[in-house]
Amino acid sequence: MILITGATGHIGSVVLEQLLRKLPAHQLAALVRDEAKAAHLQAQGVTIRVGDYRDSASLEQAMQGISKVLLVSGGGDEDGLQQHYNVIDAAKKAGVGCLAYTSRALQDPATLTNQLMVRHFQTEDYIRASGLSYLLFRNILYMDTLPQFVGPQVFDKSIQLPAGQGRVSFALRRDMGEAIANVLADDACQNRIFTFTGAATYSFTDVAQALSELSGRPVEYTPIEEQEFMARLRAQGLPEVAVERITGFLTDIKNGQESTVTTELADWLGRPPTPLKEGVKEIFKL
Repeated sequence: MILITGATGHIGSVVLEQLLRKLPAHQLAALVRDEAKAAHLQAQGVTIRVGDYRDSASLEQAMQGISKVLLVSGGGDEDGLQQHYNVIDAAKKAGVGCLAYTSRALQDPATLTNQLMVRHFQTEDYIRASGLSYLLFRNILYMDTLPQFVGPQVFDKSIQLPAGQGRVSFALRRDMGEAIANVLADDACQNRIFTFTGAATYSFTDVAQALSELSGRPVEYTPIEEQEFMARLRAQGLPEVAVERITGFLTDIKNGQESTVTTELADWLGRPPTPLKEGVKEIFKL
């Protein structure tokens, strides 16, 4: 039986949806904090396990009889790394045979500006040290996050970000979720690392051009300095931790951290991943 954590979240729900196309529902389990939110999964025959990353006892109980676990990385909580450790420890205690983790495809963890991302590689290290067999999914930045970066007034104010001409091999969340499910449905679990990226890299100039062509409205990208950008975020009332993380994301893009390109996503999808313009059309409903 395969257990998906964060099963009602963005990536977990996509993985489960694809697994249901490939495997019988009785082989699938969903870890959720709120059982009511998983009623639609239960109706499809998925086993529901209730647990919380902070509650080790609930995790150990949820993993009884499970052969493979997908640990979907948590959010930006202060104790987020410990939450990951709790899941890994529970999997080991429950005798789980294979632990998979949604990590990040970044060029050089040692030079990251956004320190939140370092947590992924600390989690990877902990998984290796646990002795569990593992699958590590190093995912590029989701194309689906573009609206958060360009803002709701992109067609009126264009794009002004401190990302320079940095390039990102964006891929849609649904493409990555599908590929992850295809790997999980395969029996092999031999300490493998998958780097899932789009087939090409794009700058925010390319994003602006796609938005312009699809909407018929002029959108331009203007690189700005970090301090100016941070001042704008503070003026919007964002807390300092959010200001630093958002700016860190964009600085890492500027520095080429998100520019890795591999064919592995295409290999596991059995088709090319969705290119930028097609993805932007879907995300922005253009």
